Amino acid sequence: MFEDLRDRHRVTRRELFERGAAFAAMISAPAGWKRLFRDLIAPARPYYNAAVRAEQWIRRSAQEHTSGVAWPADPLKPESVELDLYNGMPGVVLFYLELWNATKWATMLDRAALGADHLAATLPADKSQLGDEGAGLYTGVAGTAFVLERAHAATGGARYRDAAHRAIALLHDAETARGKGIAWNDVNDTIAGSAGIGLTMLWAERALGDDAARKSATLAGRHLVEAGIPERGGLKWEVSPGFERRYPNFSHGTAGVSYFLATLYLETREQQFLDAAIAGATYLDAIATTTDTGGKKVFHHEPGGEDLFYLSWCHGPAGTARLYHQLGLATGSGKWSGEVPRLAQGIIDSGVPETHPDLSGYWNNISQCCGNSGVCEFFLSLYGLTKERKYLAFAARVADDTLARATVDGDGLKWVQAENRVSPAEVIAQTGMMQGAAGVGLALLHLDGIAVDRPRFVVLPDNPW
Repeated sequence: MFEDLRDRHRVTRRELFERGAAFAAMISAPAGWKRLFRDLIAPARPYYNAAVRAEQWIRRSAQEHTSGVAWPADPLKPESVELDLYNGMPGVVLFYLELWNATKWATMLDRAALGADHLAATLPADKSQLGDEGAGLYTGVAGTAFVLERAHAATGGARYRDAAHRAIALLHDAETARGKGIAWNDVNDTIAGSAGIGLTMLWAERALGDDAARKSATLAGRHLVEAGIPERGGLKWEVSPGFERRYPNFSHGTAGVSYFLATLYLETREQQFLDAAIAGATYLDAIATTTDTGGKKVFHHEPGGEDLFYLSWCHGPAGTARLYHQLGLATGSGKWSGEVPRLAQGIIDSGVPETHPDLSGYWNNISQCCGNSGVCEFFLSLYGLTKERKYLAFAARVADDTLARATVDGDGLKWVQAENRVSPAEVIAQTGMMQGAAGVGLALLHLDGIAVDRPRFVVLPDNPW
């Protein structure tokens, strides 16, 4: 047994000492022998072990700087260090924080702290350095603020809380009047635009005590209400004025904007926000496709993508379900919350993860954004809401498929995938959260956490669960 454990984890002397201390504390505590059986004598925890091995692969690409540590998005391109939450090193910091939450190894927290040090040192000096998308939740300082606060929550380091406040102050400085409200750029969506930044502002009021943040979110909501486009008896939103494609789902489209507005209603009780969110859902219902078993899904884009269906967080039911969940909370009506299991059924009916009749919507991608990990996280959330074991079983199926698609690299694991559907031959193993090993690791740790009754440490501002 111990030979097997040693082979699974190549560790430093410090890590061995930490594990020994944790072991001694565990068996001396009440019910310690029960936990010993669960964690060591019982069959190995495959999702936990795979997450540890993902860290071992990520660790090898670490770059030491005077300001801390950074990780390139692509270890084969050391220059590819990025500071956005989508592809960049902030997602690696979050993975280390969740891994520390799972292991309680100080070395994991140390690595997270070194990454947070680098993020704090590289914050833009003023709003002029933000650029077109530098304010965004997944593209800029809004996401960085969240990561820094999580580092503060784990370490108690005041420097991280101070840096998070500086990041939010940059967002306040960058606010620009738009009609009856404000915006930070021309983008409306969750990834880079007002919906995602607005969600961050609501989070900042709660997590950072920023009294001005709620006003900023409210004004962003008023701008988005004005930006809604009447369609099919409801409203839809474009990514930005003049953008050719219109996306109905979560990351770039109507579901994400409407989700923010529904969340804003829950915070402010301003009726206009709930009305606009319901109008967004009304439009989505009008264009939705129903499966033979009553499942539901919404196409990828218009014009030209009405026959293309994604499944995960970005353009699929896994993301769009967040809107219906939030509307259920806002209205108290099962009319809306009842759509969440239908969207889950739409994923199940597609045949994933083993097969898929239309690979254009579920290609060689295991990510939080477009593929396996985002689907796994959604079904874990459904299990948390309902305690229906069918959802947990499906999440495990998806995770098992993810493990089967891993590539062994020395003592670590990586996932070689095609980030973009339109470039299936361009495969890469990345480190980051939304398209790489850090995001896979998060999903695996969240699944393992259910098995051992461990709460999640990382829950992003756009996640209602």
